[in-house]
Amino acid sequence: MQRLFSRAGIAAPILSCVAVIAGCPGGALAHGFVGQRFFPATLATDDPFVADELSLPTVSVTHSEASADAPAGKQTAVSIDVSKRITDDLGISFGSAWNRFHFADGTRTTGFDNSELGLKYQFYRNEAAEALVSAGISWEIGGSGSRSLGVDRFSTYTPTIFFGKGFGNLPVDALRPLAVTGTAGLAIPSRSSTTTTAVDPDTGLPATQVQRNPDVLRLGLSLQYSIPYLQSMVKDTGLGAPWNRMIPVVEIAAARPVNRVEDRSWTGTVNPGVLWVGQKVQVGLEAVLPMNHASGRGVGWLVQLHFFLDDIFPNTIGRPLISASR
Repeated sequence: MQRLFSRAGIAAPILSCVAVIAGCPGGALAHGFVGQRFFPATLATDDPFVADELSLPTVSVTHSEASADAPAGKQTAVSIDVSKRITDDLGISFGSAWNRFHFADGTRTTGFDNSELGLKYQFYRNEAAEALVSAGISWEIGGSGSRSLGVDRFSTYTPTIFFGKGFGNLPVDALRPLAVTGTAGLAIPSRSSTTTTAVDPDTGLPATQVQRNPDVLRLGLSLQYSIPYLQSMVKDTGLGAPWNRMIPVVEIAAARPVNRVEDRSWTGTVNPGVLWVGQKVQVGLEAVLPMNHASGRGVGWLVQLHFFLDDIFPNTIGRPLISASR
């Protein structure tokens, strides 16, 4: 945890510089509001909004321990995610990530993960309750990534529910800046099993292996404490830039197979961090901690630069393709 605080201390002047570059005014933010509640874009889990936005880049570094199949190593991933509104409540998204694996034995592997397309529809919004619910589906395009990474050659479809809820109506002032967002989805592979044939090194004969591909329950949750909400809606504490636009956050991303395999343990990460939010840009920094022993022991970090395209280009590419105001 000392390394995390050290990174946060280094990040403070950087965030201040970003605020100047973004030309952030002191007024209210337009993107991500339900009533008086602003929900930021989260890093490890998807937020419930349909929006025009761009994450470029998201950089993560994680470490893995040695196993029977591979030596200890470090993974660096650089990804891009872009979302575009078709209507005010319906949007599409695209994501892709480049990976570099550096193992303790000196070997290295690089390549792209499978790309992903998404569709999301926002069907519930309650301004007074600071609540929002959306539904969507993502398509991991099988075989679209690099063979060097051993990506799945089959596709995976994940229908998902997204939600957000602010607690501005709580009677305790100190708790009113709290908010949660979450996701619940089921990843369904297009093939229930994969059969491969390779030469057995001991016998020299072809050997067939069958790998079961389970459906996987995927859950995400973020707990946020909004300093901007505290300042504007509860009590002005006099904090100046960049602290007045900080949102401390803890995210949990977890997954569990539900069929076809014997080991159905939960795996995932807990990501404590902080977000700095301007009118047109957001910067996020999180630690990546394994949630249990089954998830490994390596600690990593995650940083993201996120652009609100609907605030940067409100009259052009930041508008829905089909707008009710037209």
